Amino acid sequence: MKRNYIQQAWLVIVLACLFGAALAAVHAGLGPRIAQNRLNDTLSQIPTLVEGAARGEPLEIGGRIVYRAVDGEGAAAGWVVPAGGQGFADRIELLIGLDREAAQITGLYILQQNETPGLGNRVTEPEWRARFAGQSALAPLTVVKGRAGGAGEVEAVTGATVSSQSVVGIVNEAVARFRRERPEGAP
Repeated sequence: MKRNYIQQAWLVIVLACLFGAALAAVHAGLGPRIAQNRLNDTLSQIPTLVEGAARGEPLEIGGRIVYRAVDGEGAAAGWVVPAGGQGFADRIELLIGLDREAAQITGLYILQQNETPGLGNRVTEPEWRARFAGQSALAPLTVVKGRAGGAGEVEAVTGATVSSQSVVGIVNEAVARFRRERPEGAP
């Protein structure tokens, strides 16, 4: 009887190693494609996040890649800052559009999230994301329950205050860091 358990344990170990190796191979094989798809998604959103932008040019600022949004002639129109952090259920990855001076938020796009369906995932809805456009980037935003009426206030998604606070926290941190590390006078 004891010998049967040992044989079964070895079988489980061998199967776990085989499945682990198969998953690692799939990840290694698809990793570059996933990264390229994410880059394509980011680049396609730049014109929607910064008014007048035709494309984005990647730059490294503070050890992170950001995108200078440029118009059709190559003149600077603004910035797009990728950012991420912990949401209620999982990590949230997003893009923040800023004007040329990085003084005003021009848009927000959620690249990836796994928040609660029907509640937290409502942070991806265009109506909620539109609440960020026009907000000042000079001071931190705050989340309010109910109607937001003041400057710097973002109304929380009903039933998903934690997800709303997570997105606002990610935006606040990313914008403040970008403003600190951006080269002086950079267009």
